[in-house]
Amino acid sequence: MKNTLKLAVSALALTASAAWAETVAVITPYLAQPGTQAAIEGFQASASEKGWDVNVIDTAGDVAAVISRIEDAVTQNVDAIVIAVDPAQVAIGLLAAQDAGIPVVGLDAGSDPLLAANVTSNGYAMAAETSVYLANRINGEGNVVMFVFDAFPPVQIRGVVADAVFGNFPDIDVIDRVTPDVSDGGIADSRAKMEAILAANPDPGSIAAVWAAWDQPALGALQAIEDAGRANEGIVIVGMDANPQARDAIAAGGNFEASMAQDFAAMGAQAADVVAHVAGGGTQLAKVVYVPTRLITATNAAE
Repeated sequence: MKNTLKLAVSALALTASAAWAETVAVITPYLAQPGTQAAIEGFQASASEKGWDVNVIDTAGDVAAVISRIEDAVTQNVDAIVIAVDPAQVAIGLLAAQDAGIPVVGLDAGSDPLLAANVTSNGYAMAAETSVYLANRINGEGNVVMFVFDAFPPVQIRGVVADAVFGNFPDIDVIDRVTPDVSDGGIADSRAKMEAILAANPDPGSIAAVWAAWDQPALGALQAIEDAGRANEGIVIVGMDANPQARDAIAAGGNFEASMAQDFAAMGAQAADVVAHVAGGGTQLAKVVYVPTRLITATNAAE
């Protein structure tokens, strides 16, 4: 009789856990970024397996609009919300979700008390590995151009770490710390800004390397360097994310030498697991969940 009762209780618990989190809103202003898109696709794939209804909302670069989209999701009484944006910039929306008892999970977003957790890659480790790679490649000396984006926490911390690494090499000078316009993904404006930097530093060897906090600026810088006829100067470029276009450039063996591969599909799947856990009433102990990364160079870019 006791065993029968236990089985009945277990069945009821499983049924209850499967019934929640049927509708999830995923909201971001950065869907034009390949990494964000890939992470959301990973979330959608995992959510589909779980039988969830996922509504992806892109505010196309408008961070402020994320707040109203979160409020819309709250009004629609969704079971959970996933955001890929700086949570500090959308706190009003997050408070609305909290008041409604709707859990919010960050997908490569940023840490915040209003989030159940943020699922991301270890930006500190990635930035350290790529910046040290670059510093060693130029033998610890020369002028470096950095492309950063401090408005988005996962990218902002990469720049902080790279600043610290380069600051530890007395013969490395960061001559420009550029924040590109990312409304179109970031390649075009990064290319234009790199063209201006090259024009201001016309002598061969005047720029030793370009460190980019993600791949789009690295690709834009590569285009500018090649178009200026300065590819043979040995300017070393490193990026981060290892998206397909970056992998192709790295495999070609030119100036773009390295990037960090983030497992965006796994990141999305992990975020779905966190949503399942917290929306099902579980306690999320780890407020930041890291997904493993690896350095991509010409030796493994085709893998």
